[in-house]
Amino acid sequence: MIKFYFFITITASIGFIANALPVIEQRSPTQSGILPTSSPAFLPSFPYHGSTPLNPVPTGPIRSKSNLRKSSYPQPWTYPDVNHPEVRRAISAIDWNHVPNFAPRTMGMEYDEHLDEACWWTESQCTTPKVYYLPEDVKFCPNSQDFGLTYDDGPLPPTGPDDPWGEPRLYDFLAANKQTATLFYVGSNVINFPQAAVRALESGHTLCAHTWSHPQMTTISNHDIVAQLYWSMRAIKEAAGVTTRCWRPPYGDIDDRVRAIAHQMGLSTILWNSDSFDWGLPSVANGFSGTYEVSTIDSYFEQWISDRKNEVDIDNGRIVLEHETSNVTIMVSENWLPKLKQVFNVQKVHDCAPQLPSPYWES
Repeated sequence: MIKFYFFITITASIGFIANALPVIEQRSPTQSGILPTSSPAFLPSFPYHGSTPLNPVPTGPIRSKSNLRKSSYPQPWTYPDVNHPEVRRAISAIDWNHVPNFAPRTMGMEYDEHLDEACWWTESQCTTPKVYYLPEDVKFCPNSQDFGLTYDDGPLPPTGPDDPWGEPRLYDFLAANKQTATLFYVGSNVINFPQAAVRALESGHTLCAHTWSHPQMTTISNHDIVAQLYWSMRAIKEAAGVTTRCWRPPYGDIDDRVRAIAHQMGLSTILWNSDSFDWGLPSVANGFSGTYEVSTIDSYFEQWISDRKNEVDIDNGRIVLEHETSNVTIMVSENWLPKLKQVFNVQKVHDCAPQLPSPYWES
């Protein structure tokens, strides 16, 4: 099951002051010559949150307050200004000699899938870069019994005081099932609901970047790529107190140009090998224009469980794409997670993929 929807547009429903408090940063060997060995210096310092998860894991209404200064960020769901001083500092930190010179993709642009010189995932499903200094994307758990649980596009804010579906609905459900997941956060959602990022971190989930406003990354300029990644990383760091080292491109749309920029910003690329297609269910997140029935989505989960029971999926485990975007995607997870746990070792991606570095620079 492959996620091909490169030029589909979805409808989203949903001052820089550096803090002088110390931040503990983890140092690790370079995976290749241009990978940062410490927390990127272009990011501001914010207070380190501390060890997580909390014990017991917090549940119930999110009552904590956040010190995140929303006024320091671009307008949500926009393309950030590449001339912002903070973005310029991030741009200056990149060795552009190690960024392949491919033009941004445009509608109708010719591309040789067989040559695939850019390792363009959307066209060829390529995850092994053509340039030597970039690591492979992570797209599956090596062990067949493992199930990498991931959710994109969070955190999901409630639409009002009586909305039962916004966070912490999913996080409380995961806590009740003693389950943690890898969350790919859109920066625009983080600044609108920073308290949810704190709850997720304290619950033991891994927080990864998912850009600022969810564009197709191969269609935008080099500097726009930096801005999309920068503001997402910054929002997670200010909201939750950790500097993320992982990301997922929206729609899986990535090539070696995008990979090289993300790599130099300290981010490992995580994709998937199994798509729940929950994003295609009609909901407020897509203007109720979804193209899938619940029975279709259920059939995918049923097949994964059947394959595991019958051991016909012995080559590798799964990393599955799910979303925290609406009541319908949350209901899919609530229905299937207990059944998945009966046959899979459901876990965070970093727990099943040993090639990944630790998820945060802080230790």
